[in-house]
Amino acid sequence: MKHILLFSILSFSLHFTAIAQTDTTSYEVVKNMPVFYEQLKQQLTYPMAWGNSPTKIFSQWRTEARAVLTECMQNLAPAPESHEMEVVDTEHRNGYEARKILFNVSEWCRIPAYLLVPEGKGPFPAIVMLHDHGAHFSIGKEKMVRPFHVKPEVLADADDWVMRCYDSQYTGDYFAANGYVVLSIDALFWGERGRKEGISYDGQQALASNFLQMGSSWGAFINMDDVRSAEFLSSLPFVDKGKIGCLGFSMGAYRSWMLSAITDCVKASASICWMNTTGYLMSLANNQNKGGSAYSMIVPNLRRYLDYPHTASIACPKPTLFFNGTQDKLFPVAGVKDAYATMQSVWKSQHAADRLVTKIWNEKHFFNREMQKETLEFFNKWLK
Repeated sequence: MKHILLFSILSFSLHFTAIAQTDTTSYEVVKNMPVFYEQLKQQLTYPMAWGNSPTKIFSQWRTEARAVLTECMQNLAPAPESHEMEVVDTEHRNGYEARKILFNVSEWCRIPAYLLVPEGKGPFPAIVMLHDHGAHFSIGKEKMVRPFHVKPEVLADADDWVMRCYDSQYTGDYFAANGYVVLSIDALFWGERGRKEGISYDGQQALASNFLQMGSSWGAFINMDDVRSAEFLSSLPFVDKGKIGCLGFSMGAYRSWMLSAITDCVKASASICWMNTTGYLMSLANNQNKGGSAYSMIVPNLRRYLDYPHTASIACPKPTLFFNGTQDKLFPVAGVKDAYATMQSVWKSQHAADRLVTKIWNEKHFFNREMQKETLEFFNKWLK
């Protein structure tokens, strides 16, 4: 019996080996990328980029490039007829008041937010504070502003996240203590705008797919909520409408430079740990090619016209800051330098090189306190 079993195993092994040796299938997908991904990238010539576009007057180019960007973002929620802000809770803090509010961010959505207001007589400069992705959906605005009158587990969640990503300092509270009105909302799918069924990493792909099937995109929806948030902030009587900035880390950084590109309601922006080029991000080794989380930062068809640094350059000549890290595995340093060079050439062409700050820190994907201090100094220079 043992001989028969041994013979059967040997026969199966030889048969399997023969199949493996004669398998000549030409697979066309590797690590979820088409094998011809390099050819696809080579066809991206970015004809709307400044310098590639036939338009040579910069102000006209800005208008045209922004029109292309917003056209790619359609179909979008209409702006609200009235924000109808309601303060639902408050807490006094050292030098400012934290307010939990509700307001209409669009005709379709009434959302919760944190609003921090300094003591004293305004109007004050203001910052739209944009939270990260992190594949961590249980909190959103609480990553930027310390929550209050919440369940202990929510506060513990926020404190832990701020320790891991923000050097144990709530960036929103830091700016409010230094004289800025701060607004922070949940992006759709985070915090109080999450799934009724509960948190699910895979759920973001389904949500993005459903947006696409209705002629819209999840990423564009997030961007437009940010625009409406900035418009809401500018409507407040204690905010100086000419001194509104935006700041974010990781996905929040992407949201920040996109917000500055889309609307001139924002006068200055800072983006921490999110800038690169499609050429470097679309590789077999990068996290961007895994899908999932990338959907929250995709505007369909935009790459046919503009790459990331080209899109960010629509904000020129506004004061704009970019920080990245040498140890950030999500954003290859070569791609960071490539993107920085592209943007530097745009700001220089408009005699505004002093308004663009690009710096690579010896840091991982992290917004440390020294980076936060330099970011505050940047905004103090341009908004105070």
